[in-house]
This record gives sequence, C-alpha cells and structure tokens, in this order.
Amino acid sequence: MSAHVSARAGASPGSWFVEAPAVEPAESSASFERLYRAFLAARAALGLALIAAQLIAAALSTPPASSTLGLSASYAVAALALWLFPQLRRGASARALARISSLHWWSAIGMDLVLFGVLHALDPSGVNYGALFVMPVLMAAVLCPRRLGLATAAIATLGLLGAAGWSLLSGADVGLKTTQAGLVGSGLFAVSLLAGELSARLAREERAARGSLALARQQESLNRLVIDEMQEGVLVVDRRGRVRAMNPASRALLGAASGELSWQLRGRADWQPLVLALEQAYASGAGAEVDVALALASGASRSLRLRLRFTRQREGSEELCVLFVEDNRELLARTRQEKLAAMGRVSAGIAHEIRNPLAAIAQANALLAEDVGGTRAEQLTRMVASNVQRLKRLVDDVTELAPGVQPDTQALDVSGLVQEVCDDWVQINGVERGPGGRFQLAIESPGLMGLFDAEHLRRVLVNLLDNAHRHADAGVGAIQVRLAREGAGLALVVRSAGAPVPPEIERHLFEPFFSTRSRGSGLGLYICRELCERHGASIEYRRAVDAAANDFSVRLRNPESA
Repeated sequence: MSAHVSARAGASPGSWFVEAPAVEPAESSASFERLYRAFLAARAALGLALIAAQLIAAALSTPPASSTLGLSASYAVAALALWLFPQLRRGASARALARISSLHWWSAIGMDLVLFGVLHALDPSGVNYGALFVMPVLMAAVLCPRRLGLATAAIATLGLLGAAGWSLLSGADVGLKTTQAGLVGSGLFAVSLLAGELSARLAREERAARGSLALARQQESLNRLVIDEMQEGVLVVDRRGRVRAMNPASRALLGAASGELSWQLRGRADWQPLVLALEQAYASGAGAEVDVALALASGASRSLRLRLRFTRQREGSEELCVLFVEDNRELLARTRQEKLAAMGRVSAGIAHEIRNPLAAIAQANALLAEDVGGTRAEQLTRMVASNVQRLKRLVDDVTELAPGVQPDTQALDVSGLVQEVCDDWVQINGVERGPGGRFQLAIESPGLMGLFDAEHLRRVLVNLLDNAHRHADAGVGAIQVRLAREGAGLALVVRSAGAPVPPEIERHLFEPFFSTRSRGSGLGLYICRELCERHGASIEYRRAVDAAANDFSVRLRNPESA
C-alpha cells in the first residue's frame, strides 16, 4: 500500500529522519510484495473455485460448455503458476503496475478483465460472471494509481455492457442485461473508489508509523549516546534489585564486568549499601540523595553520591528507579575547581586595582631614594623597591591567568625561540654554558615548528628554567634543555639534576599558591600548566629514568597535524 502511494504521489524529500532514503524504499517494497502475493493467492483460489463450480454444475445439472470449462481451467493454471513461481513475477513493482502497457499489469489484472468478460459474454447457461470483475478492480485500486484503478473499473463496466449487447444476437432481454450491467458497473466504481481511499489512508498511517518508529529509534540512539558519554553513572533498577540498564561510567564506578548486559545488585556483598539505599527509597516512595561507601571485591573503596529518582508509574507499567551515581572525590575536585575559578576572577580584579597604587608607590620610592642617597634611609628605599618589584611580578602573574582571555595560538619557529630565550636567560642569570658548564642546550634541528604564542612560550620556558636554577645541583650539565620531535608534535624538556621531588609535594606541583619557598608566590608551575592548556599543549613532571634528575616536559602540537 505504501508503494502504491509512493508511485502515485512520487517520492517526497521530507524530513531526513522521518523518510530517510535508506529506509523508505526497502519498507515500501516489502509492503508491496506482501499485498501483491496476497492478491495472487486470491486469484489462484478464485481459479480453483471456478473449476469447482463448473464440476459441481456438471454433476447437478446441465454440463458446462467446453469453452467455459477450458477458459476456467486455463485461468486457474495461469493464476497458480504466477503465484507459485517467483521467477514469473520478477520485476513486479508499484512502478511497473502504474502503467497499463506493463506486462505485469496485463498478467495480473488485464488477463482477468479479458477472461471474465469473455466468460460473461459466451456462457450459454446464463450464469452472471459480472461479480468476478471485483477481483481485478480491487487489485487495481489497491496496487495502482487512482486514475488507473478507475480506468480498470471503466474497462470492466464496458465489458459488461459489451456482453449485454452481444446477448442481443441470441435473442435475450437486452433491457434486463443492460440494467444488470449498469448496476454492477456502478458497484465496481464504488469498490474502486472506496478501496483506493482505504488503501491511501492505510498507506499514510503506515508511513506515519514508520516515520514515528524511525524518529523513536533515532531518539533512542541519541539518548544512548548521551548517557554512554556521561561522566556520571546511570542505572535503571527495578524493585527486585535487577539492573535493567547501565552506562559505562556506572560499570567503572561499581566495578561491574563490561560483558554483562544486566545483573543483580543483591548478588554481591559489596553492593549491599546500594541495595539498602534502594529499599529505603522504594519504601518512602520518593526520591532521595544519599552517600554510600563501597568496599569493592577488587579491593578498591569508593565513596559515592547517589541520587534516586522514580519513573512515573502508568497503568500496566512497572515502576523503575533511576540511580545517578557520582564519585565524591570527583565532586570535591569539581567544587574545588569552581572555587579556584571564582578565586581567579576575584584575584584578577584585585590585581587590577593594586596595579595603579603600586606604580605610585614605586615612583614615590624612586624620588625618595634620590633625596636620601648616602644615608641610612637608602637601605630602606632599596627594601621598598625590592618588594614593589615582587608585588609587580605577582600582579602580572595573576593578571596573566585572568579568565576569558582568548589565546593567540599560532605557528612559530620553536627552535629559534628556545635558542633566543636560553641565550638571554644564561646571560641574565650568569650561568656558565657549554660542554663543561652548568647549562646545556640540545636542539634536534633548526626550523622545528609548533603551535603556541611566542610570549607565552617564553614565559613557560623562563619559569621552568628559574625553577631548575633554584633546585639543580652545581655540577656540570645540572640544567639541560632538549627540544626534539616526538610523535606528531614537539617535546621541550627542562631537566634539573638533583634529589627527586617528594611524593607529598609532587601531587601539589601544579596547584596555585603552593610553594616550598617562603618568598615564592606558588604560581610559576601553575601558570605554565594554564598557558599550555590554553594552546592545546601539555606539561608534566616525571623523574628521569636515565639519570638522577627531574624532568618537566612540554608537548606542543605540530601545525601540520592541527
């Protein structure tokens, strides 16, 4: 039926998820094939019924004419063959049946019209075969376009009227025959119109249902994708504690095997806190939010935050509980990150307000130093100037981390920039370089390109060099800088020979305002990490495996791979 409508109305572009080309033709073809085979089976049954009627008439009354029996037998054989042998109907489709010149139309519909018309005209017993025209008219109304369906009804009606005129030669009552032909023809037109309308309506309903099903499947796949990608665990559990659905995050949090499609919460002792929370929620009949501690069978322990919500129960549906599971450590980390972001915004505002008064203090101290030269107050002015510079560096660091600043990431010659920064830093800090010096630089080749901002990369490298200068030993090659290709990007490594970083300090290395020095701001490594993240790079600390040294590695993206 849907194929009939498609052939009549043409393919509509429609919505990409309701009438997707990848789904519509296959389903339309399947619908047409089902209807077409049903009509062919009905034709075969009708052919057998015609032979049976002829034989019964021969047994009870006057034997039928040999021509009538022969036509009925021929029709039955043809109908059975078309129904039983698929190769005979190969190529049959809604488009093929939409043309009266099609061989498939004549083999299924046209042959019926001709044979039934001949039977109706030549049978001497006076049997009215007009009712048989219902079969081809109904088949055309359902499988063909509306205009061709009405044309089939018109051909059948003309055949009946022609048979009535033929009866004039045999001396029958033409008026009665014509009246009967007109009534039957009117009925055939009514059957064609009603069947076509019902077929079109059913096709629309089928297409709407198919579109709704496609939309539901798409929505289901989208929901599954969203839930699977959620960092929060999601479980759907019934009253018996059986998990109906879960996402990968919940499997990881609860230590469930990845191959299981469903499992029982009551089946393991380490999940009993979940069972208890579920039973309490079902008993209260309302959602809840609780914290549970799990000692998993793997030996890990987790503190989880559970949010339990219930589906709206409808008649005939089962009430289910949806558990949203989060790791309390991640919640604390997220809360801490939000506090840090808020603190960064406040600090940036305060730093902006401090900048102008600090500049005034520095200028006033410089003027005062000119007047107190050679006196004891000169030492005090130097102390003021030193602390003003320290405060200015702190203000610059905080301003650099102000949120909302858009990074200016661009392709730059990292080899040249690293060479320039190292030359300046060595000269400013008075560090001896070279094969026998404390500082050594190794660049794999000139012209190595990376994605970063020049001033930001300069800031990162200087911070790492200052950190290495403070903590490295005094031996030869105690401070080393290496730049080389690594995979699809570049690796910039700053190594400082010395004692390893203690574990209690290592975990806080990149946190803001954490410093092991009393006069340190604790923002150096934090600024390095933030600037790297802004430009799509990464920074990490690790203990060198080939030497007693500490490595800080910055990995930059290659412009060609971006």
